[in-house]
Order: sequence, then structure tokens, then C-alpha cells
Amino acid sequence: MWSTRHLGQRVRVLVYHKRHYRAPPPLLEDLTQRGFIQDVTRPDAFENALATKVQTIYAGVDPTAKSLHIGHLIPLMCLLHFQIRGHRIIPLIGGATGRVGDPSGRLVERQLADVKQVEDNVVNLTSSIQAFFKRAYLYAGSHVSLDSNVKPEPVVRSNLDWHGSFTLLDFLQAVGVHARVNTMLNRESVRARLTSQQGLSFTEFTYQLLQAYDFYYLHKHFGCSIQVGGSDQWGNIVAGLELIGKMDPSHPNQGPSNASGVYGFTTPLLTTSTGEKFGKSAGNAVWLDSSLTSIFDFYQYFLKVTDTDVGKYLRMFTFMSIKEINELVQEHMKEPEKRRAQLRLAAEVTEMVHLKQGVKQAETMTKLMFGSDYLDLKASDVISSFKGDPRLVICSTKDITGIPVTKLAATYGLVSSNSVSRTLVASRGLYLNNQAIQDAQYKITPSNLLDNKFVILRAGKDKMLILLASN
Repeated sequence: MWSTRHLGQRVRVLVYHKRHYRAPPPLLEDLTQRGFIQDVTRPDAFENALATKVQTIYAGVDPTAKSLHIGHLIPLMCLLHFQIRGHRIIPLIGGATGRVGDPSGRLVERQLADVKQVEDNVVNLTSSIQAFFKRAYLYAGSHVSLDSNVKPEPVVRSNLDWHGSFTLLDFLQAVGVHARVNTMLNRESVRARLTSQQGLSFTEFTYQLLQAYDFYYLHKHFGCSIQVGGSDQWGNIVAGLELIGKMDPSHPNQGPSNASGVYGFTTPLLTTSTGEKFGKSAGNAVWLDSSLTSIFDFYQYFLKVTDTDVGKYLRMFTFMSIKEINELVQEHMKEPEKRRAQLRLAAEVTEMVHLKQGVKQAETMTKLMFGSDYLDLKASDVISSFKGDPRLVICSTKDITGIPVTKLAATYGLVSSNSVSRTLVASRGLYLNNQAIQDAQYKITPSNLLDNKFVILRAGKDKMLILLASN
């Protein structure tokens, strides 16, 4: 077992940044510097394997939801770092194991998943993962010199493909015969549950064998040599290495410490400076799917991270160099109120997930929501940014200029009634193009139209309405 140790200078790739190329550290060292490495088996042999031969690595995704959320970014970024350096990657969805439930890191048993829901989630997650890597690969190309032979969209697999036809008797004969119960009982995830009030079901107890067989199957059929998972997956990863050592003829009777050619490593559990699990906000996940979490809200999540967390997130979720990140954080701390580091983090991660167009959209919406100068806003950018958003309303120029602002605000849902509008005007809380309305009977004039096409009404700090003239 190993954590954060100096590694020799071996693998080199050219990375383009600010008009010059730089050679980053070897892959394992780079992942360590970025905070991805907690434990790894046989680090010296692992480093040598990465330097001398193309490897295949896999990471598992539980089909507990229909889309990826930002908590998935950690294993996905690990795979992406391997992919851009020419290694092969296998994102694996637990179409079979998702029906069982992993006891790792849990004090109570998961409720058994609905089979139809798991199947639907596998289909949706497959599309989500492919879309992520396609976009993230483009993003990485803005920082790293990419191999033109690497396919940006990996083949996503489901372990139901092999577990689905594996009968219980076959599984016991092929896998169960190699499992020692005393070893399985000593896994941390098992020990923790055995001492809990609820205990551990046989279904969950066998989970480690199912995942171990995943590693063996991928190793045998696809040449997979590496598994990465969260820190709570260490026992399952070791179980896979042990099973390969026992079932693969090329590793006869070998355990995880000396099985040749196969490796595993874990990433730390990422929490915020307040102790919350990364990706959770008041119990709500931040999704990578813009139909579940808007691009604006996705951008805002990273824009609002604390000064304590921003450096850590820049290292893990961007391809900026460590040197540039350190310089940016140092500059940021001189004037933290300007949030330079958070602005860069939000832009980088949003570009990776939603492309440059998504960054432009999020920045335009942020400017509209929180900016003070609207004069240079273009109608085309506003329309693109708020497409499908209920805050963008198309109406006639006659209505925009012929009805008092207070009535417009009530008619189009910015406030609940005309009386609320008038109360806001009295307290200087109703704004037209960021200027407080002082007359409840004021009507918009053509000179108020931004880019000659739209106006922005705001109630208080956060509620906004954009009225776009249709003619």
C-alpha cells in the first residue's frame, strides 16, 4: 500500500499552454499532485507498467440514477487522465451489481432496486458517459497535446452482459471455490456492518465477489489491468486482484501483493471544508445533464465554492498545470473578494461538461442576474442563454411600451399582483435595466430597449424577467 510518494520522471507528454509546451510529471505523480491518489498497490511496478506499455483501466458507475452528477467527476477525471496519455479506458455500469447494492460505506442496507429502473438507468448513463468523454476530450485538447489515434468516446459496458447469464451453480464453482470466508469477513465494509444493529444480508455479503469477478472478466476478455475506485472500494479492488491471481493461469496462486500485471488504486473521499460530501447540496445532486441542472446553476455551484476548497477543485477538475493553479490561487488570495479562482474554476469545469458555448451562456446569465452594466448585452446572446427558460418572455412591442411597468411585472409573473409591484416601487425594489423604478405609472419607452429588442425587469436581488419584443 502506498500514498503520496515521490515517483521517478518517466512518462512525458507535450502540453500546450500560453504559447509554449511543457512536459508534465509522469501520470502517477501527476495524479498524486492533483489529489487523486489515496492507496495504490505496488506503486513502483505500477509506475513502470504505465511507462512501458499501454494499459487498460476501468472504473465502475452505480446505476442508482438516470444521469451523472458531479460526484462522478472524480473517477471520470481519473479515466480521462489515462485516456489522454494513450491508455485504454472502460467505464463500467453496474447493470447487475446495481440490483444487489454495495454495502461499502453504508451503515444500513440499500433498498433493492427496481429491475426496470436499473435497465433504464443503464441506457441513460451510457449516453451520459459517452457525451461526457466526447466533450471533456475537446476541453482537454485546449491544455494537452492529444494523440489523434485516441477515440474520444469510449465503449461503455454493463456487467449485466456477463453476470446475466451466469447461473448460481456456475458462479459458485468458478468463483466461490476461491473465496475464503475469513478473508471476506475481514473486509472493512463487512466488519462495519456486522457490528451494526441491522447486520449484513447474504446478498450484500456476496457483493465483493461479484465486483471481483468484474475485474477478472475485464482482465481476461479486454486486457484490463487497472481498477480505480473511491476509498471505500479498497476491499473490493483487493478482492479482484486476489481472484485474478487465483483464476488466471498467468498468475497462479498469487495474491494482490505480487500478482503480476494487475493493479488497483483508490481516490480519497472528497468533502468540502465544512465536511459535506462533494456534489451534495441540501440533499440535491448537481447533475451533468442540463435538463436536470441548468448550465447556469451548474456554473454557479463552482462559482460559489469556498476559498478553502477552490485550489483543491482546480487541481482535480481542470487540466490547468499545477504551477498555473498555484499562481492563480496566490493571486486570488490577495483580493479574494474578486473571486478570480472561482471564476476560472467555474469556466473550466463548465467548458468541460457543457463546452465553450455553455460557458458563454452561463456567463451571460450571471451578468444578467448579478451584473450592473447591461449596455453591451446583445439580444442574440440573451436568447441563446435563456432558451427554454421561463424567465424569457416574448411579447409585442406594443405591450412592452404601452403598459405600466408595475402591471407588466404582475402580468408576466415577476410578482404576484399589481399591488405587490406598487409596494416594490415604493420601497425602490422594482428595477428596469438595473435602475430602480420611482413612478408606479412609468411606461417603457423605445429608448429603454436594450439592443433595441428587450428589457430586463428585476424584483429585489434575485427575481428577474426578460421581455423580448416580437416585432
